[in-house]
Amino acid sequence: MKKFLDIKPEVAEALAAGKPVVALESTIISHGMPWPQNAETAFAVERTVRENGAVPATVAILGGKLKAGLTEDEIEYLAKQGQAIPKASRRDLPVLCARGADGATTVASTMIVAAMAGIDVFATGGIGGVHRGAETTMDISADLEELAQTPVLVICAGAKSILDLGLTLEYLETKGVPVAGYGTEELPAFYTRTSGFGVDFRVDSPEELASVFAAERVLGYKGGLLCTNPIPEAYSMPADVINAAIDQAVAESVARGIKGKAVTPFLLARVKDITGGDSLEANIKLVLNNAALAARTAAALCGM
Repeated sequence: MKKFLDIKPEVAEALAAGKPVVALESTIISHGMPWPQNAETAFAVERTVRENGAVPATVAILGGKLKAGLTEDEIEYLAKQGQAIPKASRRDLPVLCARGADGATTVASTMIVAAMAGIDVFATGGIGGVHRGAETTMDISADLEELAQTPVLVICAGAKSILDLGLTLEYLETKGVPVAGYGTEELPAFYTRTSGFGVDFRVDSPEELASVFAAERVLGYKGGLLCTNPIPEAYSMPADVINAAIDQAVAESVARGIKGKAVTPFLLARVKDITGGDSLEANIKLVLNNAALAARTAAALCGM
């Protein structure tokens, strides 16, 4: 593992000293947002983690190395290269490492690298899940399988609204992944605070969330814990507006034959265009909100 894992010195020092660290993904930089908002957001997320008492560790694959923590130059490189950087999930890591290549990590692969490095808490925007029409396409994100087998606490704003949220929850239940709602008993739907679907349980403080994850580890669970944190009220989008945009984007993706890894970046980009950029602003705000909660939770976990 040491051959391929490269932990940033600041992150390694924090982990060795028992200080809180928060993992962050890099697909949101290269595939989730356009330049220059992607770089600006990445730096703002790291800054938010620091302001809330933890050390940020943005994860990526660079030159075949699994990087737990990036420099500013490395983040800017990913941002400028954009979708020229391969989107890397679990299945891609051995190939990229063997070839000395670059990759932007998804939720699944970020969880893997975080666990390797000893990082317990990971903040992202939204997880992948069961895609609409999966009963015929079998398009189910590897993020769900990773949550079932990798012991990392993932904080997000729910599953991406472009997915089938009901089936995503059913899949997580089947895999035994606990799903918490931060300050809510209802699953947030990424751009909106509500979805009509319930979560497994509610938590109301970082300390309570940390205690649940700590108990899960003591019980020997091999998988993770998912905490869904609603987008701040001021930035939540009307459900009818975002759902109409998603329906249009999904129809366009089907008509154009877009499949596999290309689906999510296409849908997010089209939703941004259809909503006149409102969805991008909402995306940025929810990621910052998740980063703040993750940092406070990591700090609480270290205090136990």
